[in-house]
Amino acid sequence: MLFGYSLPTRGPLATPENIAGLAVTAERLGFDSVWASDHIVIPTDITSDYPYAQPGNATAGGTAFPADDYPYCEPLTTLTYLAGKTERIKLGTNVLIVPYRNPVYAAKTIATLDYLSGGRVILGVGTGWMEEEFNVLGQPHFAERGALTNEYLRLFVELWTNDNPSFAGEYYQVDGIKFSPKPVQKPHPPIWVGGHSNPAIRRAAALGDGWLPMGIPGVTPLGPDEMRVKVDWLRELAVKEGRDPAAIKVCMAVRAGPMSERVPDRLFSGPAEAIAEDIHRYQSAGVEYFVLNLGSGDVSEITENMERFMLGIVPLVTS
Repeated sequence: MLFGYSLPTRGPLATPENIAGLAVTAERLGFDSVWASDHIVIPTDITSDYPYAQPGNATAGGTAFPADDYPYCEPLTTLTYLAGKTERIKLGTNVLIVPYRNPVYAAKTIATLDYLSGGRVILGVGTGWMEEEFNVLGQPHFAERGALTNEYLRLFVELWTNDNPSFAGEYYQVDGIKFSPKPVQKPHPPIWVGGHSNPAIRRAAALGDGWLPMGIPGVTPLGPDEMRVKVDWLRELAVKEGRDPAAIKVCMAVRAGPMSERVPDRLFSGPAEAIAEDIHRYQSAGVEYFVLNLGSGDVSEITENMERFMLGIVPLVTS
Protein backbone atom coordinates (compact mmCIF):
# COMPACT_ATOMS: atom_id res chain seq x y z
CA MET A 1 0.00 0.00 0.00
CA LEU A 2 1.42 3.35 -1.10
CA PHE A 3 0.28 6.93 -0.48
CA GLY A 4 0.64 10.12 -2.47
CA TYR A 5 -0.14 13.70 -1.51
CA SER A 6 -2.17 16.10 -3.68
CA LEU A 7 -0.47 19.50 -3.66
CA PRO A 8 -2.34 22.83 -3.49
CA THR A 9 -1.29 23.99 -6.96
CA ARG A 10 -4.25 26.34 -7.29
CA GLY A 11 -5.71 29.03 -5.06
CA PRO A 12 -4.21 31.20 -2.32
CA LEU A 13 -1.80 28.49 -1.13
CA ALA A 14 -0.27 28.04 -4.59
CA THR A 15 2.91 30.02 -3.98
CA PRO A 16 6.37 28.74 -4.93
CA GLU A 17 7.33 28.55 -1.26
CA ASN A 18 4.24 26.63 -0.18
CA ILE A 19 4.28 24.17 -3.08
CA ALA A 20 7.98 23.40 -2.67
CA GLY A 21 7.78 23.29 1.11
CA LEU A 22 4.89 20.82 1.14
CA ALA A 23 6.58 18.63 -1.47
CA VAL A 24 9.75 18.51 0.64
CA THR A 25 7.65 17.74 3.72
CA ALA A 26 5.88 14.93 1.87
CA GLU A 27 9.23 13.44 0.91
CA ARG A 28 10.54 13.73 4.47
CA LEU A 29 7.45 12.01 5.90
CA GLY A 30 7.65 9.09 3.47
CA PHE A 31 4.90 9.80 0.98
CA ASP A 32 5.52 7.98 -2.28
CA SER A 33 4.45 10.82 -4.57
CA VAL A 34 3.18 14.38 -4.93
CA TRP A 35 0.50 15.38 -7.44
CA ALA A 36 -0.56 18.43 -9.45
CA SER A 37 -3.87 19.04 -11.23
CA ASP A 38 -4.47 20.64 -14.62
CA HIS A 39 -6.35 23.63 -15.99
CA ILE A 40 -4.84 26.14 -18.40
CA VAL A 41 -7.49 28.86 -18.18
CA ILE A 42 -10.68 29.29 -16.18
CA PRO A 43 -13.44 30.73 -18.39
CA THR A 44 -15.60 33.29 -16.64
CA ASP A 45 -18.82 31.68 -17.93
CA ILE A 46 -18.92 27.90 -17.44
CA THR A 47 -22.00 25.91 -18.39
CA SER A 48 -20.37 22.52 -19.01
CA ASP A 49 -21.50 19.70 -16.72
CA TYR A 50 -18.94 19.13 -13.99
CA PRO A 51 -18.39 15.40 -13.33
CA TYR A 52 -17.71 15.97 -9.63
CA ALA A 53 -20.43 18.52 -8.91
CA GLN A 54 -22.23 18.36 -5.60
CA PRO A 55 -25.87 17.20 -5.76
CA GLY A 56 -28.13 19.97 -6.98
CA ASN A 57 -25.39 21.80 -8.84
CA ALA A 58 -24.39 20.17 -12.12
CA THR A 59 -22.02 22.86 -13.34
CA ALA A 60 -18.71 24.20 -12.11
CA GLY A 61 -19.76 27.84 -12.26
CA GLY A 62 -19.71 29.39 -8.80
CA THR A 63 -18.62 26.24 -6.98
CA ALA A 64 -15.53 24.54 -8.39
CA PHE A 65 -13.75 27.82 -9.11
CA PRO A 66 -14.04 31.11 -7.25
CA ALA A 67 -14.97 34.29 -9.07
CA ASP A 68 -11.77 36.08 -8.10
CA ASP A 69 -8.61 35.66 -10.14
CA TYR A 70 -6.17 33.32 -8.46
CA PRO A 71 -3.14 31.20 -9.37
CA TYR A 72 -3.58 27.86 -11.11
CA CYS A 73 -0.13 26.45 -11.81
CA GLU A 74 0.51 24.42 -14.95
CA PRO A 75 1.27 20.88 -13.73
CA LEU A 76 4.25 19.82 -15.85
CA THR A 77 6.03 23.11 -15.14
CA THR A 78 5.25 22.75 -11.45
CA LEU A 79 6.56 19.19 -11.28
CA THR A 80 9.74 20.18 -13.13
CA TYR A 81 10.26 22.87 -10.48
CA LEU A 82 9.73 20.26 -7.77
CA ALA A 83 12.12 17.80 -9.39
CA GLY A 84 14.90 20.20 -8.49
CA LYS A 85 13.63 20.61 -4.93
CA THR A 86 13.28 16.91 -4.09
CA GLU A 87 15.35 13.77 -4.46
CA ARG A 88 13.27 10.60 -4.53
CA ILE A 89 9.57 11.36 -4.39
CA LYS A 90 7.57 10.58 -7.53
CA LEU A 91 5.91 13.38 -9.48
CA GLY A 92 2.34 12.80 -10.68
CA THR A 93 -0.37 14.58 -12.65
CA ASN A 94 -3.91 14.14 -11.37
CA VAL A 95 -4.80 14.48 -14.11
CA LEU A 96 -3.17 15.90 -17.23
CA ILE A 97 -5.90 16.75 -19.75
CA VAL A 98 -4.42 15.04 -22.79
CA PRO A 99 -6.33 16.89 -25.57
CA TYR A 100 -5.21 20.33 -24.34
CA ARG A 101 -1.64 20.05 -25.65
CA ASN A 102 0.03 19.25 -28.93
CA PRO A 103 0.83 15.55 -28.42
CA VAL A 104 4.43 15.66 -29.66
CA TYR A 105 5.20 18.69 -27.50
CA ALA A 106 3.48 17.09 -24.49
CA ALA A 107 5.35 13.82 -24.99
CA LYS A 108 8.61 15.77 -25.18
CA THR A 109 7.87 17.69 -21.97
CA ILE A 110 6.93 14.53 -20.06
CA ALA A 111 9.99 12.63 -21.35
CA THR A 112 12.26 15.53 -20.39
CA LEU A 113 10.76 15.69 -16.91
CA ASP A 114 11.30 11.95 -16.47
CA TYR A 115 14.86 12.31 -17.78
CA LEU A 116 15.79 15.25 -15.56
CA SER A 117 14.12 13.80 -12.45
CA GLY A 118 15.81 10.42 -12.75
CA GLY A 119 12.66 8.54 -13.71
CA ARG A 120 10.08 9.85 -11.25
CA VAL A 121 7.05 10.69 -13.42
CA ILE A 122 3.59 9.14 -13.00
CA LEU A 123 1.38 10.35 -15.81
CA GLY A 124 -2.22 10.54 -14.67
CA VAL A 125 -4.39 11.36 -17.67
CA GLY A 126 -7.92 12.48 -18.42
CA THR A 127 -10.05 13.58 -21.34
CA GLY A 128 -11.34 16.83 -19.82
CA TRP A 129 -14.88 18.04 -19.26
CA MET A 130 -14.95 21.82 -19.79
CA GLU A 131 -15.92 22.62 -23.38
CA GLU A 132 -15.29 26.33 -22.83
CA GLU A 133 -11.63 25.61 -22.04
CA PHE A 134 -11.29 23.43 -25.15
CA ASN A 135 -12.59 26.36 -27.21
CA VAL A 136 -10.15 28.85 -25.72
CA LEU A 137 -7.26 26.49 -26.48
CA GLY A 138 -8.34 26.06 -30.09
CA GLN A 139 -9.10 22.37 -29.66
CA PRO A 140 -12.06 21.57 -31.93
CA HIS A 141 -12.59 17.95 -30.93
CA PHE A 142 -14.43 18.24 -27.62
CA ALA A 143 -17.10 15.75 -28.71
CA GLU A 144 -14.38 13.31 -29.78
CA ARG A 145 -12.07 13.87 -26.82
CA GLY A 146 -12.15 10.22 -25.75
CA ALA A 147 -10.98 8.93 -29.12
CA LEU A 148 -8.46 11.78 -29.34
CA THR A 149 -7.04 10.92 -25.92
CA ASN A 150 -6.68 7.25 -26.83
CA GLU A 151 -4.79 8.16 -29.99
CA TYR A 152 -2.51 10.64 -28.27
CA LEU A 153 -1.63 8.08 -25.58
CA ARG A 154 -0.62 5.60 -28.27
CA LEU A 155 1.45 8.31 -29.92
CA PHE A 156 3.17 9.08 -26.59
CA VAL A 157 4.23 5.46 -26.27
CA GLU A 158 5.48 5.35 -29.86
CA LEU A 159 7.61 8.45 -29.32
CA TRP A 160 8.96 7.25 -26.00
CA THR A 161 9.86 3.70 -27.02
CA ASN A 162 10.82 3.71 -30.70
CA ASP A 163 14.19 4.93 -31.98
CA ASN A 164 12.54 5.81 -35.29
CA PRO A 165 8.99 6.74 -34.32
CA SER A 166 6.27 6.56 -36.93
CA PHE A 167 2.56 7.06 -36.32
CA ALA A 168 -0.40 7.35 -38.65
CA GLY A 169 -3.52 8.22 -36.68
CA GLU A 170 -6.82 9.83 -37.48
CA TYR A 171 -5.89 13.05 -35.69
CA TYR A 172 -2.09 13.08 -35.85
CA GLN A 173 0.67 11.67 -38.06
CA VAL A 174 4.41 11.50 -37.41
CA ASP A 175 7.24 10.10 -39.52
CA GLY A 176 10.87 10.76 -40.31
CA ILE A 177 11.87 12.20 -36.93
CA LYS A 178 14.18 11.51 -34.00
CA PHE A 179 12.84 11.95 -30.49
CA SER A 180 15.26 12.30 -27.57
CA PRO A 181 15.79 12.18 -24.67
CA LYS A 182 13.75 9.08 -24.05
CA PRO A 183 12.22 8.69 -20.58
CA VAL A 184 14.39 7.03 -17.95
CA GLN A 185 11.59 4.64 -16.96
CA LYS A 186 11.24 1.63 -19.22
CA PRO A 187 9.33 1.02 -21.30
CA HIS A 188 7.93 4.47 -20.42
CA PRO A 189 6.49 6.46 -17.48
CA PRO A 190 3.42 4.71 -16.09
CA ILE A 191 0.13 5.99 -17.50
CA TRP A 192 -2.68 6.05 -14.93
CA VAL A 193 -6.10 6.70 -16.39
CA GLY A 194 -8.30 9.01 -14.34
CA GLY A 195 -12.08 8.97 -14.11
CA HIS A 196 -14.78 6.67 -12.76
CA SER A 197 -16.92 6.37 -15.91
CA ASN A 198 -17.22 3.23 -18.01
CA PRO A 199 -15.17 4.76 -20.88
CA ALA A 200 -12.40 5.62 -18.41
CA ILE A 201 -12.31 2.05 -17.11
CA ARG A 202 -12.19 0.72 -20.69
CA ARG A 203 -9.32 3.13 -21.42
CA ALA A 204 -7.44 1.94 -18.36
CA ALA A 205 -7.91 -1.70 -19.36
CA ALA A 206 -6.70 -1.09 -22.91
CA LEU A 207 -3.99 1.55 -22.47
CA GLY A 208 -3.28 2.19 -18.80
CA ASP A 209 -0.68 1.04 -16.34
CA GLY A 210 -3.07 2.14 -13.61
CA TRP A 211 -6.62 3.30 -12.96
CA LEU A 212 -7.02 6.46 -10.85
CA PRO A 213 -10.65 7.38 -10.08
CA MET A 214 -11.60 10.08 -7.60
CA GLY A 215 -13.82 9.21 -4.65
CA ILE A 216 -15.91 12.10 -3.36
CA PRO A 217 -18.62 11.36 -0.76
CA GLY A 218 -22.08 11.93 -2.19
CA VAL A 219 -20.78 12.52 -5.71
CA THR A 220 -18.95 9.50 -7.11
CA PRO A 221 -20.46 6.13 -6.11
CA LEU A 222 -17.18 4.53 -5.14
CA GLY A 223 -17.75 2.95 -1.76
CA PRO A 224 -15.77 -0.24 -1.12
CA ASP A 225 -18.49 -2.49 -2.55
CA GLU A 226 -18.88 -0.38 -5.69
CA MET A 227 -15.12 -0.21 -6.05
CA ARG A 228 -14.84 -3.98 -5.90
CA VAL A 229 -17.36 -4.36 -8.73
CA LYS A 230 -15.51 -1.85 -10.90
CA VAL A 231 -12.12 -3.42 -10.18
CA ASP A 232 -13.45 -6.85 -11.15
CA TRP A 233 -14.78 -5.39 -14.41
CA LEU A 234 -11.47 -3.63 -15.08
CA ARG A 235 -9.67 -6.94 -14.73
CA GLU A 236 -12.15 -8.71 -17.00
CA LEU A 237 -11.66 -6.05 -19.66
CA ALA A 238 -7.87 -6.27 -19.35
CA VAL A 239 -8.00 -10.01 -20.02
CA LYS A 240 -10.14 -9.38 -23.12
CA GLU A 241 -7.50 -6.89 -24.28
CA GLY A 242 -4.86 -9.60 -23.93
CA ARG A 243 -3.24 -7.87 -20.98
CA ASP A 244 -2.22 -9.05 -17.54
CA PRO A 245 -4.78 -7.49 -15.16
CA ALA A 246 -2.30 -7.66 -12.30
CA ALA A 247 -0.08 -5.24 -14.21
CA ILE A 248 -2.70 -2.48 -13.94
CA LYS A 249 -2.33 -0.71 -10.60
CA VAL A 250 -5.60 0.19 -8.88
CA CYS A 251 -5.42 3.63 -7.32
CA MET A 252 -7.85 6.08 -5.78
CA ALA A 253 -7.81 9.82 -5.13
CA VAL A 254 -9.63 10.77 -1.93
CA ARG A 255 -10.27 13.76 0.31
CA ALA A 256 -9.30 12.74 3.81
CA GLY A 257 -10.32 14.38 7.07
CA PRO A 258 -11.19 15.93 9.32
CA MET A 259 -8.99 13.73 11.48
CA SER A 260 -10.92 14.11 14.70
CA GLU A 261 -14.60 13.23 14.94
CA ARG A 262 -16.15 10.97 12.32
CA VAL A 263 -18.33 12.90 9.87
CA PRO A 264 -21.56 10.94 9.23
CA ASP A 265 -21.50 9.05 5.93
CA ARG A 266 -18.02 10.34 5.14
CA LEU A 267 -15.22 7.82 4.76
CA PHE A 268 -11.60 8.77 5.55
CA SER A 269 -12.66 11.03 8.39
CA GLY A 270 -12.38 10.64 12.14
CA PRO A 271 -9.70 9.18 14.42
CA ALA A 272 -6.76 7.18 13.12
CA GLU A 273 -8.40 3.82 13.72
CA ALA A 274 -11.48 4.74 11.68
CA ILE A 275 -9.47 5.98 8.72
CA ALA A 276 -7.21 2.93 8.86
CA GLU A 277 -10.29 0.70 8.74
CA ASP A 278 -11.55 2.59 5.68
CA ILE A 279 -8.21 2.01 3.97
CA HIS A 280 -8.37 -1.70 4.81
CA ARG A 281 -11.87 -1.92 3.29
CA TYR A 282 -10.70 -0.41 0.03
CA GLN A 283 -7.57 -2.52 0.09
CA SER A 284 -9.75 -5.63 0.23
CA ALA A 285 -11.62 -4.26 -2.80
CA GLY A 286 -8.37 -4.11 -4.76
CA VAL A 287 -7.05 -0.58 -4.16
CA GLU A 288 -3.29 -0.49 -3.69
CA TYR A 289 -2.44 3.21 -3.92
CA PHE A 290 -4.13 6.32 -2.48
CA VAL A 291 -3.62 9.92 -3.57
CA LEU A 292 -4.72 12.08 -0.66
CA ASN A 293 -6.07 15.61 -0.40
CA LEU A 294 -5.30 16.52 3.21
CA GLY A 295 -6.99 19.89 3.53
CA SER A 296 -6.81 23.41 2.18
CA GLY A 297 -6.75 25.57 5.28
CA ASP A 298 -3.20 26.81 5.77
CA VAL A 299 0.22 25.24 5.47
CA SER A 300 0.56 24.51 9.18
CA GLU A 301 -2.81 22.72 9.23
CA ILE A 302 -1.96 20.70 6.13
CA THR A 303 1.46 19.80 7.53
CA GLU A 304 -0.17 18.63 10.76
CA ASN A 305 -2.59 16.46 8.78
CA MET A 306 0.28 15.01 6.74
CA GLU A 307 2.13 14.11 9.94
CA ARG A 308 -0.98 12.61 11.54
CA PHE A 309 -1.58 10.48 8.49
CA MET A 310 1.94 9.18 7.92
CA LEU A 311 2.92 8.81 11.58
CA GLY A 312 -0.42 7.82 13.11
CA ILE A 313 -2.49 6.09 10.42
CA VAL A 314 -0.04 4.43 8.05
CA PRO A 315 1.52 2.30 10.85
CA LEU A 316 -1.97 0.94 11.59
CA VAL A 317 -2.39 -0.01 7.92
CA THR A 318 1.03 -1.55 7.36
CA SER A 319 1.55 -3.31 10.70
